[in-house]
Amino acid sequence: MGEATAERGAAELMIDLIISLDGYASAEGWPGWWGLEGPEYLAWLEQEGEKGYTFLLGANTYRLMSGMSEEAAAGGSGYSEEEGASLTGLAALPKVVFSSTLPGPLTWPNSQLVSGDAVAAVAELKRTATAPLSTLGSLSLCRSLLSAGLVDRFRLVVFPVITGRTGRERIYDGYPDVALEMVDSRTFDGRLQLLEYVPTVLSGPPGSGPA
Repeated sequence: MGEATAERGAAELMIDLIISLDGYASAEGWPGWWGLEGPEYLAWLEQEGEKGYTFLLGANTYRLMSGMSEEAAAGGSGYSEEEGASLTGLAALPKVVFSSTLPGPLTWPNSQLVSGDAVAAVAELKRTATAPLSTLGSLSLCRSLLSAGLVDRFRLVVFPVITGRTGRERIYDGYPDVALEMVDSRTFDGRLQLLEYVPTVLSGPPGSGPA
């Protein structure tokens, strides 16, 4: 059985997702973070924001997040204080947007548009960048980067909800088989579970290859 591991470069790449227990990225009618964010989790998010990540995202996530960031900055948007601060803070962070349809230049501050092949561009970024790289949403982009063996860390924060009726954006659809070696875990506010892994993309189930 062949296996593909992440290509090590100057910069590490992390897939970073929040997820319901049944594997959805969001749910219709539910508030952000499924309404379960607490002080420990919010403090950790603030600490993570100071680590200097360059964020990678696709066109759909760019449209969604840039719009939400602008709404939060304008005030009166209905976002909680914590949501608003998180959204407006994204404007100051470096972002690379992969799209063949978005017109440039991009209006969201600190956003660079890349119209070519995302996998090839990220491989080059990993080779040349000095800051760590992290995805922001963008489930299709995450799937492509993982399948290509470019991902060094796969991190989830699991929220204790099942949104079988209202869940949107199934995270793992279309994924390859992946072995995960846990390297970190912790609990926030007694209910949210962080799980961080080193991923190895598999060409088939364990034991299915030649002896």
